[in-house]
Amino acid sequence: MRIAVLGAGHVGPVIARVAVEAGYDVSIAASGDPARIELITQVIVPGAKALWAADAAADADLVVLAIPLHKFAAFDPAIVEGKLVIDTMNYWPPVDGVQELFENPLLTSSEVVQQKLSRSTVVKTFNHLGYHELADDRREPGDPDRRAMGIAGTRPATRTVAEVIDAIGYAPVILESLAAGRLLQPGGPAFGIPLQESTMQKEMQR
Repeated sequence: MRIAVLGAGHVGPVIARVAVEAGYDVSIAASGDPARIELITQVIVPGAKALWAADAAADADLVVLAIPLHKFAAFDPAIVEGKLVIDTMNYWPPVDGVQELFENPLLTSSEVVQQKLSRSTVVKTFNHLGYHELADDRREPGDPDRRAMGIAGTRPATRTVAEVIDAIGYAPVILESLAAGRLLQPGGPAFGIPLQESTMQKEMQR
């Protein structure tokens, strides 16, 4: 599987690195010329390719959207048209300020993302774990300390993403809709809390 990570801030390079180390073909893109991130890619994400965002997404089977949420309103949906997209973003007004696009209390942030990316399939994951923990908390299957990773969306997309999460080093826990992804958002029972698979399953059923 070829994975494109769009976003070269804090989150994107870490996801790209753990994906490379899991054996995936990975490209990474920032908002502009890939030459600007070529050196940092070589140092922080050895094995990944720095590309223009449109080129990275065009060649990918899976696109990870790891841009700052306040920049999403200007994101071009055509870049990921027809793609399976992982939304890693969180709407957190103290950090991002009030974003009118995400102010509807009836919708999760990923449902808003799905509305804008109407010709893509959006799955929510990676958002409830700190980027600084993502590499350090990986464990092999069967390890009693293996941490769970929630995945919200619809099948079969969530099954595809679950395979990636498992390969990276986390126990995938599938939530059957983007609406259920509310449990993974800031303030939800899984956000920022290290949970094992069985514990997360119980939290999801409450």
